[in-house]
Amino acid sequence: MIRIVSRKRLALLESDAHAAIERAGQADEARGRLEAELAGAVDRAERAEATTDEVGALLAQAVKQAGAAEQEILLHQIELRRVRGELAEAREAGRSVFVLLHYGTPRMIYPTREDAYADTATHGVPADRSWVPGSRFWFDAEWCLATFTYDAGARGFRGALTPTAVGLGGAA
Repeated sequence: MIRIVSRKRLALLESDAHAAIERAGQADEARGRLEAELAGAVDRAERAEATTDEVGALLAQAVKQAGAAEQEILLHQIELRRVRGELAEAREAGRSVFVLLHYGTPRMIYPTREDAYADTATHGVPADRSWVPGSRFWFDAEWCLATFTYDAGARGFRGALTPTAVGLGGAA
């Protein structure tokens, strides 16, 4: 099959070819812009993923710290309930608590005299030290026990000086 092409047809084909080349150039420029936008989007996605990983690690650490804080709060609540129970017991009429004083400064509170004597060794008073009635003021004695008895009429505790720790042989 032979086709005869006229000048008019040839000019039209040439015009179509130039238009196609121009559209191909525009498409190539658009493809370049889209590739640049895609590269930018990929870069942003990678940065977002890295940020997400960092935030995830921070969140995991925060959850771990929150768990530890919750545990500590729970332990404090348990201790608070125990202390409130002891305080309620101490408020019974005639009930006494014992406060270990070091030069008049309270160091520890004990529910019984035996507990106080047993624990004084942790505060520097030897276990073999004898306790004699205190004749000095609380702030003059190195170590002494103050007894506080609950007085229901006064709705409070009344204090009394109990024996002070004195070294064997009379040395203070």
